[in-house]
Amino acid sequence: MNLDHAFVCGSPPLDFAATLRARRSVRFEMFASPDRLDAWYVESGLVDRIEPCGQDDVEQAVSVREAIYALVTARRQGQKYDTGALRVLNSAARRPPAVPQLTAAGRHTEATPEQALSSVARLAVELLAGADVPLLKECGNPECTRVYIDRSRGMRRQWCGMESCGNKIKAAAYRARKRSAPAAAGR
Repeated sequence: MNLDHAFVCGSPPLDFAATLRARRSVRFEMFASPDRLDAWYVESGLVDRIEPCGQDDVEQAVSVREAIYALVTARRQGQKYDTGALRVLNSAARRPPAVPQLTAAGRHTEATPEQALSSVARLAVELLAGADVPLLKECGNPECTRVYIDRSRGMRRQWCGMESCGNKIKAAAYRARKRSAPAAAGR
């Protein structure tokens, strides 16, 4: 399994929720260790430097991630929010966020794990209460459970990303057509 963090969803909280991959089948945990969580915060661009996370920070991040996923799924499907998920998300959002600073080199953000997680939670609140809600779609790959913001013309995007899912589905469909073509021609 690819250990690189993917940022294809169009929103940091959606990319954060996608760090548990293939929820309906093999379930692959991207936050398997504190250093993987550290890497996500930096690679996402939310922070430039993070104090090293510990195992407790990973557990807290997973809890917030699962709350975000549950709330996004409920919102997308027009269902009521789970009160436990709301409590977890709002508790994280109430904590002090990472604060960018202006330096001679430009913007720089250093954070504790709690501040970085608060920033993710606050962005999730903004997403779920914002104008992009009608644009939320789940990837068309049956193995993928990423939710993304579809800003394509006519909202025709089918996959979270071409590299991660679109090419796989298109290649599988092509192979299936090639296999069935000789059988159909021989009739």
